[in-house]
Amino acid sequence: MSDLALALRQVRYENRSFWRNPPAAFFTFALPLVFLVIFNLVFRNEEFDLPEGTVNLSVFYVPAVAALSVITASYSNIAMSVTIARDQGLLKRKRGTPLPPWAFLFGKIAHATLIALLLVAIVTAAGVLFFDVDVPSNTMPAFIVTLAVGAAAFSSLGLAITVLVSNAQAAPAIVNGTILPLFFVSDVFIRTEDAPSWLNTFADIFPVKHFSEALQAAFNPFETGAGFEFGHLAVMAAWGIAGLLVAARFFSWEPRR
Repeated sequence: MSDLALALRQVRYENRSFWRNPPAAFFTFALPLVFLVIFNLVFRNEEFDLPEGTVNLSVFYVPAVAALSVITASYSNIAMSVTIARDQGLLKRKRGTPLPPWAFLFGKIAHATLIALLLVAIVTAAGVLFFDVDVPSNTMPAFIVTLAVGAAAFSSLGLAITVLVSNAQAAPAIVNGTILPLFFVSDVFIRTEDAPSWLNTFADIFPVKHFSEALQAAFNPFETGAGFEFGHLAVMAAWGIAGLLVAARFFSWEPRR
């Protein structure tokens, strides 16, 4: 069997493993919807200003929660699952099989990307059906490209962060500690247009804000162009490449002692 066929079989294995754990699958899909409902209930009567006009805050929270969904499905889930598998010795045994190492990692990233896209579809459908959010058709290609770049970038960063995680017990603290604060300063949980300039400058360093703002641009009802935010895409791609380089150099298949 070719290496490509093995990689595709690994994607199928990751998918089956995911759906055979119903509680984990349920909360993976339920959590973004819970955030979407809570934010829209709390801020349902508020609006925010764009250069072209004023829109309801739901137009902000649908792409913001979509960004949250992708980051959770790729970065957080990959980092934790890989660390746990490494701690249990599963990665070491995988390394001793004929499966190419890149095929195993490809299976993780491809599966996470598929789950992320499914999450975004559900969140977007909920925004359209229950919160009267319109999906601009002219920016849909930009929206899809942004999702793909973001999912790939955060998946590679999820692999890279495992270098810093010493064991499975430390994984939740380190993974959540490196991503949750960024949600608050990166236009995901709250809008940061009135935040101090130094805080916005700090958030601009990391890919979370660029991902959220690129998705928001694709949801802008006043956008008349294609909606591509190439600056944001470039920052995300740079972080993704850096994550891949770190993972390629320092990724460990054996448990840390």
